[in-house]
Amino acid sequence: QVTLVESGGGLVQSGGSLRLSCTASGYTTDYNAMGWFRQAPGKEREEVACISATGGITHYSDSVKGRFTISRDDRRNTVTVGLQMSSLKPDDTASYYCARARDPRRCDEVAYWGPGTQVTVSS
Repeated sequence: QVTLVESGGGLVQSGGSLRLSCTASGYTTDYNAMGWFRQAPGKEREEVACISATGGITHYSDSVKGRFTISRDDRRNTVTVGLQMSSLKPDDTASYYCARARDPRRCDEVAYWGPGTQVTVSS
């Protein structure tokens, strides 16, 4: 059974930084992209960042480009995905979800979701 668990959310002031981490486990091989999504109250869930299975391709939404950095560390049977968030804005306030994609390069089809972690940015 594949399990994704996020950590690192919290309350931060505008302009500050946070680092989210996600540990994915429960499978023996990994050839899947990993991503971070977020959902603010009253809004649809949106893809924030995606990293390919090899780590060689990254994609960011326009709203976070230049401020967020996604990374991954693959170990046997475990993948750790990080999201370094800088220059945070109140508009970044949302629940952030880790995702394991079905495709090795893209995150538009998600196979597994984490439970989410809350990020709140105060003005």
